Amino acid sequence: MNEVRKQLYADMNPHNLTPLWEVLHALVPQKPNTPCVPAFWKYDEVRPFLMRAGEAITAEEAVRRVLILENPALRGQSAITQSLYAGLQLILPGEIAPSHRHTQSALRFIVEGSGAFTAVDGERTTMQPGDFIITPSWTWHDHGNDSDVPVVWLDGLDIPIIRFFDAGFAENDTRKSQTLSRPEGTSFARFGHNMAPVRHDSPYGATSPIFSYPYERSREALDQLETSAPIDPYDGVKLRYTNPLTGGWPMPTIGTFMQKLPAGFTGKPWRQTDGGIYSVVEGEGRVTVTRGDHEQTFAFGPRDHFVIPSWHTARLQSERGCVLFSYSDRPVQQALGIHHEERLS
Repeated sequence: MNEVRKQLYADMNPHNLTPLWEVLHALVPQKPNTPCVPAFWKYDEVRPFLMRAGEAITAEEAVRRVLILENPALRGQSAITQSLYAGLQLILPGEIAPSHRHTQSALRFIVEGSGAFTAVDGERTTMQPGDFIITPSWTWHDHGNDSDVPVVWLDGLDIPIIRFFDAGFAENDTRKSQTLSRPEGTSFARFGHNMAPVRHDSPYGATSPIFSYPYERSREALDQLETSAPIDPYDGVKLRYTNPLTGGWPMPTIGTFMQKLPAGFTGKPWRQTDGGIYSVVEGEGRVTVTRGDHEQTFAFGPRDHFVIPSWHTARLQSERGCVLFSYSDRPVQQALGIHHEERLS
């Protein structure tokens, strides 16, 4: 560095000024350069820690008894990608996770056990494995378990996005469990059959009026398309969940997907700017993730979880077939016009 520049930098530093040309290459890189790394959580290894957490703290004490799935490159940030959060929540028989609300939008994807419930703004839905459930922003919600088995689900939230905008608020309810005002299934009856009430307002703004998407219906659609439609060489059979009022994403900040890899599927490589978080619903397979010269392969089975970061090349394979649920920040990227995807040969 020449003396003129050196003196310039020293003189302007007390004025909180810095030269763009020294950092331009990092601010505007030639290609996406996420600090996140691929990661894999085998459920058989995670579950014992969940059960130990059940012995160490009650759901009421914890408010939410969750083990966060932290990206190895983002430890301490409570994030699985730079924009999204993931965690596994446990609720034991007879417990209630108390009612609260927050500006962060949340999804629940049921991993293990049946018979627990989530209540959202006065309506309850019973949880079954493979169900996708939404807690819209700023809605009262609590969880309970009326069954005789532990229930575990994947929590996905937009916590890092809300934190980036400094827009996080939360409020605890004065009630442990909210009063129910509608029978279970009311929301689905009103909006879940390709119909809607003649006169209505969207109850949750930009979020879907259906807050529970049963796995049974998702699985049925995948099975039918596997036998009646072309198999995509990259994704197998992949569908996105929708908001029935708009046809768009069910959540304004989080896109959700379900896909089936047929038996014998060997996918072609792809990469995209939205990093994806995956929960294995059924079956077994492998995912190979590559960035530069570094390649990792994860062999996955039911209830395992993995993350494919932004702009990492990925390939999916399954000898016997499998079903995968996933979520990403694609709605935000598409709204901003910055989403990119490449399908490689």
